[in-house]
This record gives sequence, C-alpha cells and structure tokens, in this order.
Amino acid sequence: MAFALTLTGALSGCAAYRKCGFAGCPDDARITADVQALFSQHPALEPPNLLRVQTLDHVVYLNGLVDTDLELQLAESVARQVTGVSKVVNSIGLSGGR
Repeated sequence: MAFALTLTGALSGCAAYRKCGFAGCPDDARITADVQALFSQHPALEPPNLLRVQTLDHVVYLNGLVDTDLELQLAESVARQVTGVSKVVNSIGLSGGR
C-alpha cells in the first residue's frame, strides 16, 4: 500500500512539472521568436555578442556571451517584456571583451 501511495505522489509531481508535455507549450516558439525580434532592435545585443534563446513551458532560457554586465541585464529585461513569458532564466556569461 505504501508503494502505491509513493508511486501516485511521484506521478502527480511529474504531471505538475510538465505543464505542456515534451514538446512544450504551443506559444513557446512564438515567445522565442518575439524575444529574438526584440533583441534585434537593441544594437547592444547584436554581434559580437552571442545570444541563444530557448523557451519551454513559457520559461525563457537565455544563454551565450555578452561583453558587459549592462548588456546581460538588458537581455533579461528585454526578454521579460514579451507577452506570455512566465519566467526568465539568465545563464548569459561575460566575455570580457571591449
């Protein structure tokens, strides 16, 4: 009986974690495109900075390198402006350039 309760608790935790399934939410691709479009409107975020955007379950993941802490903060701020974003996980590093 304890095994059945443990298994039920574990399965319900998985269901809560995967809100939209393995493929993500239907809006995830649009959110990623919108964040990238906004990035292109900010010259400070363009090359030589290297930024990657991924969205899963309305959470935007930012990865890559920028030259300054200000650019790092700008990227996160811009990503938060997109409709449908529930959270931004900023894993951008500083390249130490310029």
